[in-house]
Amino acid sequence: MALDANDGRALQRLLDELGRLPGIGPKSAQRIAYWLLEADNETARRLSDAIVQVKRQVHFCPICFSYATRDTCDVCADSSRDRGKVCVVSEPRDVSAIERTGSYHGLYHVLGGVISPMDKIGPDQLHVRELLSRLADGQVSEVILATNPDVEGETTATYLSRVIRPLGVTVSRLASGLPVGGDLEYADEVTLGRAIEERRSL
Repeated sequence: MALDANDGRALQRLLDELGRLPGIGPKSAQRIAYWLLEADNETARRLSDAIVQVKRQVHFCPICFSYATRDTCDVCADSSRDRGKVCVVSEPRDVSAIERTGSYHGLYHVLGGVISPMDKIGPDQLHVRELLSRLADGQVSEVILATNPDVEGETTATYLSRVIRPLGVTVSRLASGLPVGGDLEYADEVTLGRAIEERRSL
């Protein structure tokens, strides 16, 4: 099928936009673009509608900063959760990874990243102030630091431990079982569940 100039520009725009997605290189972008070209209009419309809908309906929970579709996320809204424990993670996707284990029944707090001097990200760019505010009322007895076991994650955990401990709250870190330099998102449920159950105090 021959493309005129406008079709060619439209295809190139799609390739450019797909190429911006994490983990999508030029060849993957090309495969997805040509798949969309060959798909029927209804398939393309459903994908487009799903993207627009998720951008309209999903927002950050004002309490924990995970993803939510209502006023607060499902975890914060669940009265059966153990409100004496808060698990601190870097990104919302880490909440999903830990929830899949079925080993943790407390609350979460999403930092929105990790301390990274190379990227000019310090505590002020993360949701640290909000975390300390949540601990101020004395209801939380333990904070579990579940940042990734890499340099930035360990730096962030060390900093948080230092600022939380004076509040009289127990601070623990995920136990061994997670590979150094690995991401929570890609850990299997058994390994991640064991790391949660065998967490250690700092």
